[in-house]
Amino acid sequence: MANKKIFASAPKAAPADAINEAGGRAYALSSEHALAQYAATGTLNRTFYATESEQLEKTVALAAACSPEFVAKAAIFARERGYMKDMPALLAAYLAKADVKLLSAVFPRVVDSGKMLRNFVQIIRSGVIGRKSFGSAPKRLARQWFASRSAENVFRQSLGNEPSMADVIKLVRPVPNDESGKTDVARQALYGWLIGREIDRALLPPIVQAFEAFKKGEVSEVPAVPFEMLTSLSLNGDAWKAIARTMSWTQLRMNLSTLARHGVFESSALVQQVASKLANAGEVRRARAFPYQLMSAFKASAANVPAEISLALQQAMEVATENVSSLPGKVWICPDVSGSMHSPVTGARKGATSAVRCIDVAALVAAAIVRKNPSAEVVPFSDDVVRLPRALNPLDSVMTNAELLAKLPSGGTACSAPLRMLNATKAKGDLIVYVSDNMSWADFSGASYGAQRARGTKMAEEWARFKDRNAAAKLVLIDLQPYATTQVADDSDVLNVGGFSDHVFELLSLFAKGELGADHWVERIQSIALS
Repeated sequence: MANKKIFASAPKAAPADAINEAGGRAYALSSEHALAQYAATGTLNRTFYATESEQLEKTVALAAACSPEFVAKAAIFARERGYMKDMPALLAAYLAKADVKLLSAVFPRVVDSGKMLRNFVQIIRSGVIGRKSFGSAPKRLARQWFASRSAENVFRQSLGNEPSMADVIKLVRPVPNDESGKTDVARQALYGWLIGREIDRALLPPIVQAFEAFKKGEVSEVPAVPFEMLTSLSLNGDAWKAIARTMSWTQLRMNLSTLARHGVFESSALVQQVASKLANAGEVRRARAFPYQLMSAFKASAANVPAEISLALQQAMEVATENVSSLPGKVWICPDVSGSMHSPVTGARKGATSAVRCIDVAALVAAAIVRKNPSAEVVPFSDDVVRLPRALNPLDSVMTNAELLAKLPSGGTACSAPLRMLNATKAKGDLIVYVSDNMSWADFSGASYGAQRARGTKMAEEWARFKDRNAAAKLVLIDLQPYATTQVADDSDVLNVGGFSDHVFELLSLFAKGELGADHWVERIQSIALS
C-alpha cells in the first residue's frame, strides 16, 4: 500500500467567489455580515479603496438586502457597542422609510445625543434614503427627544451646525411643556433663544443667563457651559484656566494642545488636576474612550504638554484596553503594515481627517494582546513578513509597543505571508489574530479571474495547511475598514469581525473560548433585544 502520509491529498480551500477592491481574490460576506462590517467601521469618509459616495451607496444597498429588523439591530450595535456616529444615524434614517415601528424602537438608543439628532435630521433631509420629507413619525420621535431632556441639557447639546439645533427646532417644533402638560416657561424661552427670537433673558434657564452675562462682559466668572461655546470669545489666561478646571474628560483629551498654547499648564496645580482626571479609570470608562483616541491625543500633544500629562495618557490607554483578556494556548498576532494601512482609520475628510491611521490601530491591538498574553508572538506583514527590530516586551506600555510596530517598513498586501511563514517553520498555534483591511492583492498570481475562480485565496489555502497540522486552531480576522469581502470565509473556526472599539476584544475572547455560535459576529448582533 502507498504511504498515506506521503501521498495524502493536500488540504484545499473553498473556491473564491469575489474580487476585492484591490484586485485580489476574496470571499464575499453575506449581506448581514457586510452590513454589520460597514456599520462598525464606516464613517462615510473616503478610505484608501472607496469614496464617500461608494460607501453610502453600498450601505443603503446592503440595508435593502437585509430584513428591517436586522438593520435596526445593526444600528443599535454600531452605536452602543461600536460607539459610531454616522452609520447608526444612517441606518436609523433608513428605517424611517423601511419600518417606522422599528425606528420607534431603536430611536432612543441610537439618537442619544444632540450630535446624533442633528446627524439623523441631516440624513433624512438629504434624500439619500429615498425620502426628503421628514414625516410625522420622525417628527414625533424628535419631539420626544426634546421632551425627555431638561432645558439645560438641551442647551448643553445645542452645539454644531448644518443643521444647527435651531434648524432642528424649526423643523420639528417641539412643544415646550413640562411633565404635567403645562407650558414650561424656561424651556419655551430657551427654544426662542436658540432660534434667534427676542426673549426676556430672565426667563431663560440659569446656565443660559450666566452664559449671556459672560458674553456681554457683565460678569468675569466663566460659566460652566460646554467648552466649545466659549472658544469664539476673547478669553484671558485666567479664563482658560477656569475652563480647564471644568472640562469633561473628553474635552481635555481633545484640547490639550489648545490648553498648552493658552498657558494653562504654567500652573503646576492645574497640571496635576488635569493629569489626575485623564488617568482616572472611572472617567476613561465613562467617556467610552477608543484606544486610538488616546494614541491620537498622545501623538498630537507630546511635544507641547508636561511629562505628567503624557504619562496620564499612557495610563488611560491601559484602562482603554482593559477588555483584552488572557487567551488560551499559543497565540500569534499578525498586524498589517502595508501601504493602505497608512490611511486614516476613520477615513479622509477635508479639515477633519484623523491623525490616527489603520496601522496605528493594528499596532495598538497587537500591543494590547501582548500586554495581557506575554507568550503571544507578533508577525507583522505587508507583501511578506516584516521582521521586528526586537521582540515586543509585554511589560512595556501599550503605547510604547504600538509605536514600535507602527514605524515598521511598508509595502504591498499579502495576507497569506504570516501563515506561509508559520507553515514553513511547522509552527504550532491555537489562535491566530489578523488586524488588517483585508485588501490582499500581492499574493494574487495575476491570472484572469475566470482562471483563478476555482481556487481559494492564498490566505485560505495557507490556513487550510495550518489547520491540517493544528486541528483545534482558530483564526480571527479583525477588519478595520468598510469593505464587503474577506480573505477567509466564516466557518466554525474562523471569525470575521469589524471595528476598532473595545467590543472587538470581547468577541475575540469569547471566540477563543468557544463561546460564540456558528454565525459568530452576526449572531451576536441578532441577539440584541429591540424592546
